[in-house]
Amino acid sequence: MILDLVLGRSDAVDVIRKLEFLKFAGRIILNSGHEQATLCKFEQVGKARGLRMLPSLHKPFRVTEFRAAIQAAAESDGSVSAGQQTVIESTAAKQRILQEALDNDWLEVWYQPKIDLRLLRICGAEALVRARHPKHGIIEPAKLLPPVGDPLYKPLTLFVVKQVMADWLAFAEQGHPLKLSINVPASILCAPGFVDFIRNALPAHPKFPGLIVEVTEDEAIRDMAWIYEIATQLRLYNIWISIDDFGSAYASLSRIKDLPFREIKLDKGFVANCATDSLKRGLCQTVSELAHCFGASVCAEGVETLEDLRCLVDLGFDTAQGIVFARPMPAKLFVEFIATQQGAVSINSNMASGGGTQSSAQA
Repeated sequence: MILDLVLGRSDAVDVIRKLEFLKFAGRIILNSGHEQATLCKFEQVGKARGLRMLPSLHKPFRVTEFRAAIQAAAESDGSVSAGQQTVIESTAAKQRILQEALDNDWLEVWYQPKIDLRLLRICGAEALVRARHPKHGIIEPAKLLPPVGDPLYKPLTLFVVKQVMADWLAFAEQGHPLKLSINVPASILCAPGFVDFIRNALPAHPKFPGLIVEVTEDEAIRDMAWIYEIATQLRLYNIWISIDDFGSAYASLSRIKDLPFREIKLDKGFVANCATDSLKRGLCQTVSELAHCFGASVCAEGVETLEDLRCLVDLGFDTAQGIVFARPMPAKLFVEFIATQQGAVSINSNMASGGGTQSSAQA
């Protein structure tokens, strides 16, 4: 049973009493946005009444955390359902594939162009990991990356940082010193030695524009004290924090204002259909104004249609990514894409104004 603390005119204690009376034999997971200390007290109430209480989930929580709780529930009595077994096997498969990819040099870094919406020019790119399996071909993150907190994220992140810095030098030598973004879990960002590693990995090049480190909103608000401290330190080396998947964790304004970010990336769930959905359009406008109020830029993720693109331009978004421009691509193809961007931008510029035909860059 998943049980919230507040239930309209009732609450979790009322339910716990009734469950004790009914001799409920199942397991109970409390979840709430209240402090962890409050959740622990409610857990104790349930345990005192003889109920099987599992560790609580603090809102907002990730699907992976929920799955881990369900797995813990299954392991607590030695039984695993078919659905739970699938989750366990899926996690194990990802860990196995990622470990093999690390051991056998199957990992690659691909890049998705980031577009300046004022100039409709490439202004940067997000680095995204892939594995080139000898039998299964290209493996994307959904089938490659284990749940947050897995120890394999450390060697994976170190690989990405090294490869991205090497790729940046290659891009710069060909006349494209773009600002790149990498994804780093908060646990790795705040780990001892990571700041030393990343500052030593930065290229000593006069045109190096700095680096953007993307941290998901839910992780950022969960480790705010550490994130703030590390972000302050990284600023000395022209490394800036971007709040990724903004809107997916529903952080309060009081928390957002204390986050040390230079950019907000709005989750694609809010971007999709913003041109036709008045509520989404209003949310996009609010986020755009919020970011600019804090002196940060705002980027739209997952832009798929020209109608949404035009809407985002009208709402003052600074940058955008999505298949309306290009899908993620290997470093070599990314350089070729940059070389041909002038023609593509001209076509897209016409389309963004309501005319033209579809660009080959969207294929």
